[in-house]
Amino acid sequence: MSYRIPVYRVALVRDSQMKVEERPVIRTGSDAYAILKDWFLDRDREEFVVLMLNVKNRVIGINSVSVGSLTGSLVHPREVFKPLILHNAAAVILAHNHPSGDPTPSAEDKAITARLRNVGDILDIKVLDHIVVGDGRYISFSDAGLW
Repeated sequence: MSYRIPVYRVALVRDSQMKVEERPVIRTGSDAYAILKDWFLDRDREEFVVLMLNVKNRVIGINSVSVGSLTGSLVHPREVFKPLILHNAAAVILAHNHPSGDPTPSAEDKAITARLRNVGDILDIKVLDHIVVGDGRYISFSDAGLW
């Protein structure tokens, strides 16, 4: 008896482009927020994205990991790290918005950040920061000492 085994090819597909002066280098939470504030502008639901960075912390892409509800979005390490691996990213900035306007990280935000940092350590993809965006303001886990 002969069986057929499916053969797959994994590909990274460019969805669209964001216009910026040049591919920025991320050195601080405010550098990341400068890019992310336009991404999250007028979002009515929580969205979790990753800024993919090369070895010099230059942005090489952005990926929307999940879009949730008004109060939360489902985030799993598999979906967070898949685009990073496919894009050969060396580091990542995690980010999501709070449609309520208050960027204060929740207990769940802190827990998923710790989990994603552990996975990043295993995969050798450095998690540099997690940015929570609210109405015209943000909180950087790194800058706020939430690591």
